[in-house]
Amino acid sequence: MNRQGQTQQHKLHGDEVGKHNSRESCWVIVHGRAYDVTEFLPEHPGGQKIILKYAGKDATEEFEPIHPPDTLDKYLHKSKHLGEVDMNTVHHDEKQADPEEEERQKRIERKPILEQCYNLMDFEGVARTVMKKTAWAYYSSGADDEITLRENHSAYHKIWFRPRILVDVEKIDLSTTMLGTKVDIPFYVTATALGKLGHPEGEVVLTRAAKKHNVVQMIPTLASCSFDEIVDAREGDQVQWLQLYVNKDRDITKRIVQHAEKRGCKGLFITVDAPQLGRREKDMRSKFSDVGSNVQSSSGDNVDRSQGAARAISSFIDPSLSWKDIPWFLSITKMPIILKGVQRVEDVIRAIEAGVHGVVLSNHGGRQLDFARSGIEVLAEVMPVLRERGWENRIEIFVDGGIRRATDIIKALCLGAKGVGIGRPFLYAMSAYGLPGVDRAMQLLKDEMEMNMRLIGCSKIDELNPTLVDTTGLNAHSTLVPADTLGLRVYDPLGSPREQPIRSKL
Repeated sequence: MNRQGQTQQHKLHGDEVGKHNSRESCWVIVHGRAYDVTEFLPEHPGGQKIILKYAGKDATEEFEPIHPPDTLDKYLHKSKHLGEVDMNTVHHDEKQADPEEEERQKRIERKPILEQCYNLMDFEGVARTVMKKTAWAYYSSGADDEITLRENHSAYHKIWFRPRILVDVEKIDLSTTMLGTKVDIPFYVTATALGKLGHPEGEVVLTRAAKKHNVVQMIPTLASCSFDEIVDAREGDQVQWLQLYVNKDRDITKRIVQHAEKRGCKGLFITVDAPQLGRREKDMRSKFSDVGSNVQSSSGDNVDRSQGAARAISSFIDPSLSWKDIPWFLSITKMPIILKGVQRVEDVIRAIEAGVHGVVLSNHGGRQLDFARSGIEVLAEVMPVLRERGWENRIEIFVDGGIRRATDIIKALCLGAKGVGIGRPFLYAMSAYGLPGVDRAMQLLKDEMEMNMRLIGCSKIDELNPTLVDTTGLNAHSTLVPADTLGLRVYDPLGSPREQPIRSKL
């Protein structure tokens, strides 16, 4: 059979595809079309095993949540696109009843109604009960002992307010600008990977919510939706930024950046804290539940699948990225360039000297270097140094990680941040309730913010300043903080290896 000669009229028979179920000849079906992935096997960032598990079969269900729809067009030569398959002739393995999945479906039916969620932690609590285990493990995991993951949140509990009284706070204006864009409240939806693990529509749900509340969405490099899908989902003059993992192949990087600019992105956020991805052990541990099929057991797959979903999708990231690359980035785009993942005052100063337009004080949500300090602590260290030099307005400074209350946003703005990035809470709201969940999460933050601005004695964002906060205990890492019952309730403690099930000797 001439594989490349398939036409729309002549669909492949499922049995023909089924014959190609080995490492030597591996075809898979995705969205009703067959692809020859034999030569691609060694290059797959997620390793060969997961593809071989679906050799000769329909891989759509596995493929969908972790690949943008244009992945096969981008990475597989057209000659390997074999044409449409008559899906009525495709044999599907009978799915065995999965007691864990059945129980999850029952939990979904029993989940609290949306109106019972009064704060961002509530969405996390619901998401933990209704998400698939592997998806929860990917979203919630942090590096090593998850000390920084928790410190990001608890650091805000070391900052106390010094409110003003008898200020006219009848009218509260939460609007501000970030990189020249006017927004209704000073937070943005920061980049988080693999949105479809939590919701079948993925990142476009966040696009719609961002539009409704007039906040900026940062588009992730590792999104489940394609970049163009997310851009196409915006409405009117809605503003989006691009988060970039820098590819080892600079031509690819240049193409991505210039395409983003052409499509109207208004900011380029280069991730600088991930030359290698951290060990996220919840994510790693969840992968052991799937030992795969017999076809995997032959030699030749050298990719360590125990590293979890994160490692599987990120092998292209360039660990040689350095300060010497910044002039090149400035030369290939007119978008403002922001370094995302700066963690010390010296690097903020160097970023200003290098001519970039902003930094995000961030430790990647506690997912990279454990015992990295919180972004808010770094901010409190950075701003006095910049003010001494008269440099506080030379660069826009953002913070992300651990923000769960409007009081956290206010604290960051008092200390000099232009705005804050919020990631996981919106993923959890989306995973638990879809678009209405994200809508409610954003509205809760607005309501909290308006109330707390009144209580601190400020009617506009530009009135927030360092005199309104006491940061005495912020950099004392031994400082006790008030027990955070909400945070403790939703935190998923790290586990230990489980005993293997007893196997029948028959």
